[in-house]
Amino acid sequence: MTGKKANGFSLVELMIALAIVGILASIAYPSYVTQMQQARRADCEAALMQLAGVMERDFTRNNQYRDLIAAGGFSGQCPIDGGNASYTLGYQALAATTYTLQATPAGAQAGDPCGTLTLTNTLQKGQSSGTLAECWQ
Repeated sequence: MTGKKANGFSLVELMIALAIVGILASIAYPSYVTQMQQARRADCEAALMQLAGVMERDFTRNNQYRDLIAAGGFSGQCPIDGGNASYTLGYQALAATTYTLQATPAGAQAGDPCGTLTLTNTLQKGQSSGTLAECWQ
């Protein structure tokens, strides 16, 4: 009598493959989360710089800074083109000749280690935690 050769995988082989996939996923997922936070932060940094440019153009016309977000001249969230908000844009201080823009983390970005990002009318960058080099790239 001749024996038939079994096709497929044994349970042990399947469990080993599953364990390897689990180990790789546990290594890759934290890196993925960090990269996504950095990408959303970079997107909002660009939005803050864009809002600063809009503020400066408005200042040259009116000789004072105005609340362009409340006036509907600029989106109050990042990303500015819609989608799920990762930051809320606003003003920490707004006067006729100075301003400090701020981006407060929201939604998926709430755990961002840099916290609230700020940008002044002199383009001085800041953050509520972390270092400038880590948070503003």
